[in-house]
Amino acid sequence: MKKFAVRNLRLCTKECLCLYVCPTGAADTENSIIDVEKCTGCGRCVEACVSKAITLIPEEFPTPQKHDEDVLSMMNTVLSAKAQAECIASALPGKFARALARSNRIMAEDISREAGYMLPQGKNARKFLKELAESGNEKAEKLLKVLRTNE
Repeated sequence: MKKFAVRNLRLCTKECLCLYVCPTGAADTENSIIDVEKCTGCGRCVEACVSKAITLIPEEFPTPQKHDEDVLSMMNTVLSAKAQAECIASALPGKFARALARSNRIMAEDISREAGYMLPQGKNARKFLKELAESGNEKAEKLLKVLRTNE
């Protein structure tokens, strides 16, 4: 399975060891985003990264687990509630409110992943992108052109 490296800019501490070990120069970019076209997926940058900001991801993600329509419907209901709770908590002051917002965000991400929305080649993600594209979102249209469905 072909893989390529990606960098989480929030974790990157700019030690830049990845620049020295990358055989193709894929990690040496102006915007700190690893060049997918140059990346061979060798993993040298991952091993060298002190801050663990670089990981290898597969070019094609696995087919999502099948769920019953009732289960998906309930997941979507809970997902909406978690998103709404995050918005409410984000508007409140204090550490507890920030922790509550983050907790709801993490739960929403878990539900999204389980429902297949975070697998870019899954049918649920594709359906969501189509809805965004129909409302005029140009980035969603571009993504629809390059992402293949694996279901």
